[in-house]
Amino acid sequence: MSRNALRPFLLALLATPILLAGCGRDSARDLAGPPADATLSREADATHGSAPNYVLPRVMFVHASPDAPAVDIKSGWRTLARNLGFLDNTPYRLLLPGYREIKINVAGTRTTALRARVKLEPRTIYSVFAVNTVSNLEPLVLVDDLSPPAPGNAHVRFIHLSPDAPAVDVAVQGGPVVFGNKSFKEYTAFTPLPAGTYDLEVRLAGTSTVVLPLPGIGLEAGKIYTVFAKGLVAGSGDQALGAAIVINSDEFRRWHHGAGAEPVADLER
Repeated sequence: MSRNALRPFLLALLATPILLAGCGRDSARDLAGPPADATLSREADATHGSAPNYVLPRVMFVHASPDAPAVDIKSGWRTLARNLGFLDNTPYRLLLPGYREIKINVAGTRTTALRARVKLEPRTIYSVFAVNTVSNLEPLVLVDDLSPPAPGNAHVRFIHLSPDAPAVDVAVQGGPVVFGNKSFKEYTAFTPLPAGTYDLEVRLAGTSTVVLPLPGIGLEAGKIYTVFAKGLVAGSGDQALGAAIVINSDEFRRWHHGAGAEPVADLER
């Protein structure tokens, strides 16, 4: 496939090869009690009268702060995740619409690392990323358009979540820039791309300096991906600069089971 033909495929940014970054450390465990949809349906009945589940917002939480410890996430009285480590994510959780207080505590303690008030609209799907370094921890709240891809396509979104990395371009390997000048916390829309395998690279914006090669990137037809730059420029191990992926479509299918945390796929450099 020619470079020009690849140009519209922009975000074919990271699907394989992948490792589970959460392997070798604890992930958030399943919560005791009934599934999330049953619990929140009762809460909705008490608060707003009858509120069927399809009306309620759904929210996925992703731990993307490279130097923050594992965390517990709460909304009001409810614990949404326990022991969520760096690059771990929850499935989509049902919450009530309106302003919700989200509290992130150091795992197993009452020490609050972040408290945020987030407005959630009915019938809307969100991802909430805990981003930046632990001393500057903040939420990045994104609306997720999980409309099914057309046959033969995938949808992909890219987010720059490396706090100390400069702006970057995403380009075809040795070829033209397909996503230009994305800085920390900037992101793209979910973009339709033909399923297939691509060779891409991340460069310092406006230069030919490659900071992250992305060879053999595979996208599966019918799936929806969020790919994000992660880690720190001077980091090592799990904190090293790299890229990771969440398969939003898979997490959406898991929401009604009340499952616990799931490690984000960490893409090999």
